[in-house]
Amino acid sequence: MIQVDEITLPEHIHGYPDVAFGGFVAGVLATHCPVPTARVDFRAKVPVGTPLSLTRTAVNGTALTDAQGKVLAEISPATLSLDIPPAPSWTEAEALTARVLASGDRPVTDCYGCGAACAPGRGLRLFPWALPGRDLAAAAWVPDPALGAADGTLSTENAWAALDCPGGIAGFLLSGMRRGAVTAALTATLLRPIRAGEPHIAHAWPIAQDGRKYTVGVALSSAAGELCAISEALWIEPREQ
Repeated sequence: MIQVDEITLPEHIHGYPDVAFGGFVAGVLATHCPVPTARVDFRAKVPVGTPLSLTRTAVNGTALTDAQGKVLAEISPATLSLDIPPAPSWTEAEALTARVLASGDRPVTDCYGCGAACAPGRGLRLFPWALPGRDLAAAAWVPDPALGAADGTLSTENAWAALDCPGGIAGFLLSGMRRGAVTAALTATLLRPIRAGEPHIAHAWPIAQDGRKYTVGVALSSAAGELCAISEALWIEPREQ
């Protein structure tokens, strides 16, 4: 493999403590992948605050490696075909998010994706929860302007990051996935720019389960219902002690 860049992921961009947020890591790799649809496979925990290398792989992909050359995650071209259920309306999603945040039902964490303890601009503050009466997790989301670039659009890293936690919440609440599960693979397509400061709807749904493996789908839309991004993720539960 040939090193092409070096990166240190900031310490606040984490999911579980001291582990880099999977969707953001996938987005970093996606910036080095020229195709519109790609799959990121996670091979080991990606640390924050530690210099890492981006390297070209033999199969025209890019890998994230540690100082010893161990592959932590890698990206490659992929295809994605999803049967996307209808999203809730903005009014439904906004009411769900407001109710759940006021109820205290959600655990408060500093997860970069869904942590309510993150200050605006220091996390996505995307708060999905189960939508009553439907097999969906959903959230109303207005990305903080600090997450946008000079032109107001979210970076590829943050766009991929927004496709991570909703799938995990769908797995936890709708499929009985145990806490401690991690994103093992994330396949995504970005369809149109996601603009900071504008309302969006995230919704996620279970697709399949096989033992400790859970497959989920995620879609991100504008408040008017235009699809902005879609993804399919494989989550894996920890082994029982």
